[in-house]
Amino acid sequence: MEGDLEDCLLNKVDLRRQWISQMVEEVQKVVHHLTTEISYQDFRFQAIPYCDTYNENIKDPEGLQQWLGVEQFLKSPGQWHEADVNIEGDIVPAKVLQVFRKLVENAIETCHLSDRVHILMDHLVVRVVVETSAGQVELQLTPAVDIPTAWSKKAQWPSCLKRWPSPETVQCIKSFGFSLLACSSYHWQLSFLRAEQVLLEQLDEDGGCRRKCFQALRQMKEDVWCPGTRPVITSYHLQTVLFWTCEKYPYPKDWQVFSRGFLRLVRKLHKCVSQRFLKHYFVRKSNLLQYASSCELDALAQTLAFFLKDPQISLP
Repeated sequence: MEGDLEDCLLNKVDLRRQWISQMVEEVQKVVHHLTTEISYQDFRFQAIPYCDTYNENIKDPEGLQQWLGVEQFLKSPGQWHEADVNIEGDIVPAKVLQVFRKLVENAIETCHLSDRVHILMDHLVVRVVVETSAGQVELQLTPAVDIPTAWSKKAQWPSCLKRWPSPETVQCIKSFGFSLLACSSYHWQLSFLRAEQVLLEQLDEDGGCRRKCFQALRQMKEDVWCPGTRPVITSYHLQTVLFWTCEKYPYPKDWQVFSRGFLRLVRKLHKCVSQRFLKHYFVRKSNLLQYASSCELDALAQTLAFFLKDPQISLP
């Protein structure tokens, strides 16, 4: 990779960040407005001051599925015994989503947001389209249950003798616990959003270029390798590739040169796509490419192979 091509790519990354930040700010205000109204209507749901993210393009690997019983709640369990969300002591995601969808529909009307927010028809999950000054944004609103101060037994992490992340960071991450998402019919899906946020926030404490490499990888995925609204590879896949690569190359010296770090990520992505196998970073028995289209993965693997033979950047 030549220096001017690197500059071109990183300039594109900066423009994307500015564009995204504007949309995110507008969307967060709308989501906070809606969820505040929802919490007034039904106190079982709490308002969020910001928009948590979950990538709806990844179907649930079985290893990330879990039951949620009402006895797991230490406070006010009675509210979760109601038949609208409960079957024989189990809180059922499909029933929670049914209640939540109605609450979202009511909140859109009550908040007078019908001209800006439209709920999409879907057999299960709750998707809305938000009109922003930069264009339409499609969101999936997913009820979540936080399990603080505990760590999932399914997440056998970290492995022994790993130098990244540091023991202090590991301890910090585990102290935040995990979450369960209502995004399927009967099983709740494990989520480690806060843990992942901490890892991303502390990526370059040693002065490396991991974040720039990841942003460039995402830019190439979105613009060249895998564009579109329903890509076979999502930002969550790329984030997982980043974490695995950071674990394999833990030293600051490994992340001092942008081109080397970037191509290292591309090679890891190519290997995962070619093998149709990408382990979840925390629940390592789960393959995040388990339900991905084989044809699309094979086509992407070929595209990445061509790029690695001649790593020239051709942005639209």
